[in-house]
Amino acid sequence: MAINFASLGMILRNLLLSLTFLFCFSCTASQPAETTQSKSELIQHTVMSEGHPMAVWEKRAKDAKGVILFVHGRTWSGVPDFDLQVEGENLSLMDGLVEKGYTTYAVDLRGYGATPRDETEWLSPTKAALDINYVMEWISEENGGQKVHLFGWSMGSTSSLLATTKDDSHIATLTVFGFWMDLDQTIPEDKPGMAPAKIINTTEAAASDFITPGSISKKAIDTYVEMALKADPVKVDWRRMNEFHQIDPSVISVPVLLLQGEFDPIAPTDVQARLFTRLKTGNKSWIVVAGGDHAAFMETPRDYFIQSLANFLDQFPQ
Repeated sequence: MAINFASLGMILRNLLLSLTFLFCFSCTASQPAETTQSKSELIQHTVMSEGHPMAVWEKRAKDAKGVILFVHGRTWSGVPDFDLQVEGENLSLMDGLVEKGYTTYAVDLRGYGATPRDETEWLSPTKAALDINYVMEWISEENGGQKVHLFGWSMGSTSSLLATTKDDSHIATLTVFGFWMDLDQTIPEDKPGMAPAKIINTTEAAASDFITPGSISKKAIDTYVEMALKADPVKVDWRRMNEFHQIDPSVISVPVLLLQGEFDPIAPTDVQARLFTRLKTGNKSWIVVAGGDHAAFMETPRDYFIQSLANFLDQFPQ
C-alpha cells in the first residue's frame, strides 16, 4: 500500500494542534478565577463620650504599623466620605490606608450617620472636639496604648485642629485636608432665639463636592449620593461656630500634614498659608494635590493623595 506522506503530515499536524489546545485549556481551567483584592470588614463600634453614644467604624489591617482616625466634614458622615464602595472601582480612603498597613477608624459626630443627636439637638465645635478626643482615647486603649494619627476633612479639619489644641495626649500626627477657615476673619456669634432648622439634604448637595469634570465616574457619584442621603437624610445643625476661634496653631506641636487640592475653592492657598506659617511644630509639610479638588481622595488623584499621606505617616511610627 502506498503511503500518502502529505496526508499523513496533515493528520499529525492537526493532532498536535488538538493536543496543544487541550493542554492549554487544562492549564487555564486549573488557575483560580481572577479576583479583586479582598477588603477588610467594616465594623461598627459604640464609644461613649460623656454619656453620649458615638458610632465609630473600623477597618483593621493585619500587623498594622499604626492607627488613624478620619473625621468627616459639615454635611456627610464617616462611611459615605471615607468608605465609598463602588463596584469595579477602588475609592475607599479607609481601604487605601489599610493597604498601606494602617488600621483605620471613622467617627460619626453627633447627629451624623449612626450617631444620634443629643438632647439639645445642636452640635458645636467644642462638642465635636471633645468627642474626637474621647474617641481617640478609646482607639488608643483598643490598640495597646499607641497614639492615633488624626485626619480631618473640611469642617473636620477645624474640628480636629480644635481637638488638638485642647488635648494632644493621644495624637501621633495631625493631617488636615480642605481647610476652609481664614484665621484672620471673625466668625459672628449666634443670633438669639435660634432653633434647629433640620434641613432635608438633597441630591444636588450630595454631589456638590465633585467639582473637576471627568475626575470621577458618574457611577461613583451616583453611589456616593445614594450612600450619603441614606446615612444623612437631615442636615446636622451647628451653633456657636465662633468657638473655632479657640484654634491656636502656636500651641500645636505634633507633626502636621496640610493637604490642599489644586482646584479646591473651599481651601484657597492664602488660607492654607496662614495656618501653615503659624503652626508651632517644626515637623510640618504642605502638599498640593495636582488636579485635585475638595474630594481629591475619591477622584483621579486618589493614588497620589494616599501615597502622600502614607509617606507622611510612615515617618512617625508608633
